[in-house]
Amino acid sequence: MNTFYVEPFELTTTNTEPTIATIFSETLSDKILTESKLRKAEIDSDYIFSGAVTRYQVTAVAPQPGEVSAFNRLEIGVKIVFENTKDEEQNFDQTFSFFNDFPSDANIINIQEELINNIFDQIVEDVFNKAFTNW
Repeated sequence: MNTFYVEPFELTTTNTEPTIATIFSETLSDKILTESKLRKAEIDSDYIFSGAVTRYQVTAVAPQPGEVSAFNRLEIGVKIVFENTKDEEQNFDQTFSFFNDFPSDANIINIQEELINNIFDQIVEDVFNKAFTNW
């Protein structure tokens, strides 16, 4: 196994940064390039990743007396379709999700990039481990 390809991910959720799917694709690709000996190849790849950002949700958590939340939570879900072209038994189709909490008085627009990066770092770690734990 020498090559991989991360197809451009789709965006199937609303109310989010329009480039979030591209950010995820690049984050996953960068992780594989820096932490494996695989090289990127669009044609005849040994491993193929595809999928979609399926959830981007902000909810209130840790309510205080008087129905005021102390924190909000951003949760992102990404559906991953992994294909091992040499061993179909390794293939999977799974949704990975993670969240970050932030103060309720913070404007999400101001901290969105950092939250997304933190969440994607964890999701990418989980995907990487699921795909390559047999190494």
